[in-house]
Amino acid sequence: MNKNYIIPNEWSLIEDVFDDENVKASESLFSIGNGAMGQRANFEENYSGATFQGSYIGGIYYPDKTRVGWWKNGYPEYFAKVLNAPNWIGIHIKINETELDLNTCKVSNFKRELNMKEGWLSRSFVAQLTSGDKIEVHTKRFISIDSNETGAIEYHIKALNFSGEITFSPYVDAGIVNEDSNYDEYFWEILEIIEGENSGCILSKTLKTEFHVSTAMQVAFALNSKEITLSQQTKVEDKKLTYTYKVSVNEGDTASIYKYASYTSSLNYKIEDLNAAALSNVENANKLGFEALLNTQIKSWEKIWSTADIVIEGDVKAQQGIRFNIFQLNQTYLGTDARLNIGPKGFTGEKYGGSTYWDTEAYCIPFYMATKDANVAKNLLMYRYNQLGKAIENAEKLGFTNGAALYPMVTMNGEECHNEWEITFEEIHRNGAMVYGIYNYVNYTQDFEYVVKNGLEVIIAIARFWHQRANFSEAKDKYVILGVTGPNEYENNVNNNFYTNYLAKWCIEYAVECLNKVKHNYPEDFERVISKTNLKAQETYKWLEVSDNMYFPFDEEKNVYLQQDGFLDKELIPVKKLDKSQRPINQKWSWDRILRSCYIKQADVLQGMFFFEDKFSKDELKRHFDFYEPLTVHESSLSPCVHSILAASIDRMPKAYEQYLRTARLDLDDYNHEVHEGCHITSMAGTWMSVVQGFGGMRVYEDGMLSFNPQIPQEWKSYSFTINFRGTIIKVFKSQTTCKFFNESGNQIKMFVNDKEVLLPSKEFVKL
Repeated sequence: MNKNYIIPNEWSLIEDVFDDENVKASESLFSIGNGAMGQRANFEENYSGATFQGSYIGGIYYPDKTRVGWWKNGYPEYFAKVLNAPNWIGIHIKINETELDLNTCKVSNFKRELNMKEGWLSRSFVAQLTSGDKIEVHTKRFISIDSNETGAIEYHIKALNFSGEITFSPYVDAGIVNEDSNYDEYFWEILEIIEGENSGCILSKTLKTEFHVSTAMQVAFALNSKEITLSQQTKVEDKKLTYTYKVSVNEGDTASIYKYASYTSSLNYKIEDLNAAALSNVENANKLGFEALLNTQIKSWEKIWSTADIVIEGDVKAQQGIRFNIFQLNQTYLGTDARLNIGPKGFTGEKYGGSTYWDTEAYCIPFYMATKDANVAKNLLMYRYNQLGKAIENAEKLGFTNGAALYPMVTMNGEECHNEWEITFEEIHRNGAMVYGIYNYVNYTQDFEYVVKNGLEVIIAIARFWHQRANFSEAKDKYVILGVTGPNEYENNVNNNFYTNYLAKWCIEYAVECLNKVKHNYPEDFERVISKTNLKAQETYKWLEVSDNMYFPFDEEKNVYLQQDGFLDKELIPVKKLDKSQRPINQKWSWDRILRSCYIKQADVLQGMFFFEDKFSKDELKRHFDFYEPLTVHESSLSPCVHSILAASIDRMPKAYEQYLRTARLDLDDYNHEVHEGCHITSMAGTWMSVVQGFGGMRVYEDGMLSFNPQIPQEWKSYSFTINFRGTIIKVFKSQTTCKFFNESGNQIKMFVNDKEVLLPSKEFVKL
């Protein structure tokens, strides 16, 4: 695959050459979605080359049986899959009985564009078929933000060198499978196929979970931009509904099909109403027409960009990268449904099951807090609160008691469904991210009511887990946490991972802090929570004994915290001395060799220092950065953003910029050789943080004051971003020579800039 084929552009992804080696990668990169459904950038017409068909519906999943050669007590029974849903985009095309297939045609003038400003995907090309007939094709499609159950396609074919017949065969195909199915199972059962004039639908349900989905389509036609009516032939198969229409054309004519489609699911409707709702959606879309729907789409995206955009002048690749990241985050999650969350691949692929990881709490919440209403981020926290009972059950399966909770590494409904033992049993730091997400939200929004009403129960259950998970070491005269995997998954089953131990200590201290605050300020709620959780004061004393005496591995000579016990037993060879042919090591080396090496997949010690930066001096941050960064291969998508932010905070701007480009263009430039599997959605929030918290230096420390320390890479002329801070909209502009803060709201705000207090009046700006 050509890794650098995406043309730099401020507002669009563009490829201008058809290359079959890039097809799967482009299917990921050019994906579209609206938070409720999504679609890889597959061709509408048939393609016989290598392709990865993908259509997805938020919240619809299947418990695929875990496939391992051995079993351990506490192991999850299944791995949750976000299902490849019925294919709604398909349109078979024939030109005088020869099938249009870019794998067999001579293709020229190819162009594909994902317009991120307006939220649509287009494609154009000239194709000479095996018959010699030549056509010019222009397509455009989008998934509606405003009507989030609906997608629309326009498909124009111009006859360039012939007169004859064009055949359109739009279809809905429910006979699809997941690429990553463990046992090559079909996940869908077809219940009903309804055919009608120019419209129809298929009602299907998932096996086991029994989600019901109706997939509907309706079509309309035009010849040379004038509406026409065509006779319809219908073909009903076991799992597929196809309509066929033939239109006669003269050389130079353009025949067009407009296809509208809809998913309706039993998450939102009674089963008996699904078909009617889906058919109503496509009928309404057809009545409005493609252009009217598109105009609404453009306005919806204009509203999103008004608060989410980051503008970079002087570096087109950096600009394209950040907008691509922001665009995909908004395509994946808009916060309108608390039952949904953010999968690592979003709606762009199936890897990781499409389920929820700790990435949401650790990386995504800041983006949604600052670019949208606070309730959007709150919905992400409510998702976890609503699954607390399952988290307690997950901990019980591993032997924990007394209401201790272990949130899953991967989940759709609160149950653990990750099928690698070193992750399922050992990567327990994820539990701390649940509490950090609450802390981060409350600190930013000052909505402590969330802790009072919901969050405190989660915090208590997690403190109980850490208390039970630690054990006292007589040899060290400290509490230790054994047999874990930190964020750096290139070291499994280690003892006293610094990040895990630090997070455990902090979680307990934060739990006691919240308990004391609720006790004094919300006595009735305190009694309710204490009664519900059966918490006694004596128990919290035992928690504090653990946190006060937590062990952290430390090397006096190097004056750094060690990633875990025994880290210095490894041969410390910097990454720069690795031959490039050995990268990425996760695709070149055996797992045994990786585990014995010093190489770090993602920030580990530095992750903790990123979370709790105000607890460490600048000298400590520099020392640890200089020790660990040279050993980090950044083969996790979550790694570069943390390094970029920390590098900026310790005045290492060249390194900050280098790591920013890596996180911003991780998928566009396919750093890890895996974009064909889908994009790295959750790490994209880290890209946003790299600008706002890294270069912009935005922080909200425990005093609750907003603070900035703006810097700018030498490669940029300027940058600007907008944040919503407790209802006050602030725009930050930074150039090589000046810095401005604009208050777009009706109330003034005090903040710190470069450690000096600044008053920002309403509707005015301050230049510094």
